[in-house]
Amino acid sequence: MKKTTYILTLFFLFQMANAQIHEFGIFAGGSNFIGDVGKTNYIAPNQPAFGILYKWNRNPRYSWRFSAMMSKVKAFDSQSDLISRKERALGFGNTITEFSGGFEFNFFDFNLHEPGFFSTPYIYTGLSYFTSDKLYVIGGKYYNEGKGGHLALPIIGGLKMKIADNFVLGLEAGARYTFTDDIDGSLPKNGNFDSLKFGNINSNDWYVFTGVTLTYTFGNKPCYCKE
Repeated sequence: MKKTTYILTLFFLFQMANAQIHEFGIFAGGSNFIGDVGKTNYIAPNQPAFGILYKWNRNPRYSWRFSAMMSKVKAFDSQSDLISRKERALGFGNTITEFSGGFEFNFFDFNLHEPGFFSTPYIYTGLSYFTSDKLYVIGGKYYNEGKGGHLALPIIGGLKMKIADNFVLGLEAGARYTFTDDIDGSLPKNGNFDSLKFGNINSNDWYVFTGVTLTYTFGNKPCYCKE
């Protein structure tokens, strides 16, 4: 009985492993920052962003997604609608390198083995780890203490379309709620710089990637497809 169960388990796992379809591709677009410096617009890309992504589609409704993204984020008080920020006149740049993994859900079935053009809205969330420069401000000038790592929660929405037999085009915007408030140097982690804190210390930073994805699909025909 144990031998039979073992064989059936291996057979099931083999079928599952071969019943997937995969996607690998690129992301290109822009980034913007939301924090204690600069504009407070949620989607206002002002710097180029790029990355790579991989999806493991478990069925037509959901997939596991992994990505690596990079962008320089910049913000300037002179571009803000807030008078207090305009008067302060700070401006900064920081480089973000992000690695993310999580779950993507399609609102409609997105069976990549079906012929023709079709599309669906989708959402994605998971967990991101990113690195950025550790900044602080003295006398209106920015200084860098090196690199630091942080966690963030990605919240992404978009629309994807099958445009050819093996290609999927996506349009998406994704905000990242970070577990830090020092991307803009407003809350330096170094205890010696406590007197240099500014802004709302009870509100963490956000950054947003907006752009397009283009993925190439490959893998065996899964069991959920029509013959």
